[in-house]
Amino acid sequence: MIDPRIRFRHLNCFLETARLGSLSMAAQALHVSQPAASKSIKELEDILSVSLFDRSGRRLVLTHAGRTFQQHAGAAMIDLGRAQDMIRDIPRQKTKLAIGALPTAATDLLPRASLQFQSDRPDCLIRVSTGPNWMLLSQLREGILDMVVGRMPQSGTMDGLSFRQLYSERVVPVVRPDHPLDRADWSPQDLRDFPLMLPPSGAVISPMVRAYLYNNGISNPDPEFENVSLAFGRHVVQNSDVVWFISQGVVRNDIAAGTLKSLPLQDVMLGGPVGVSMRDSSLITPEQRHLLECLVDAASVPHP
Repeated sequence: MIDPRIRFRHLNCFLETARLGSLSMAAQALHVSQPAASKSIKELEDILSVSLFDRSGRRLVLTHAGRTFQQHAGAAMIDLGRAQDMIRDIPRQKTKLAIGALPTAATDLLPRASLQFQSDRPDCLIRVSTGPNWMLLSQLREGILDMVVGRMPQSGTMDGLSFRQLYSERVVPVVRPDHPLDRADWSPQDLRDFPLMLPPSGAVISPMVRAYLYNNGISNPDPEFENVSLAFGRHVVQNSDVVWFISQGVVRNDIAAGTLKSLPLQDVMLGGPVGVSMRDSSLITPEQRHLLECLVDAASVPHP
């Protein structure tokens, strides 16, 4: 039985704060004052007799109890919204899939799989969202997204979620054609002499890249840029001596076209699994199952 003291304003405020990691931003998004939003969160925590957020850092981070409540409360709100839409618009109902795309999947894997899916299921709308890993996983746990395609998340972020690996993919240092390091005998120590573009700290590949640099004597890298966006990274790299560490899938087409060059990594496998994250508790729909099949087919094509 749901506690009758819980109101929609409690749930909306909690879910929005969990999504944005900020009470002030949640209040702005909901068009309420920050004190009113803070009061709603406090009332909900009192009703549930748990702390939903860790308030020790700059961002509000969900506690274990908060992540559990987000998963189920978010799914319930999504189901209510779907029920409302179905009742209002039964004659024109069109199925929808909401997909989160991390950079390594957004430029090649997901587009190819989506085109195949759309050819088979033209009556289903695919809505794609991009953003940092923590935000997409939060939206997945909440039920806003049906799945997230990209690199395997860190284990501490997978409460209530499961991961299906499709393939393993390398992280590569990329440069412009005719870059001074574009040679077979380049050394990682040479990176000290060139500006770096590294993944931001919230990116899944950030720890492995920084560990690689540390193991090669660059213990405190001071990058000129932090970025995983293809459009920005491509332009900067093509017009400078910047060395960009990025997932190969993000720049695969540019490397094939010769507009970017990847530097060979000797005696090291810098990379990890790429696949699909989904909620543990959700019942898979026919549309989700078919998109998974399309992703498996797209991933089976050999990568250069």
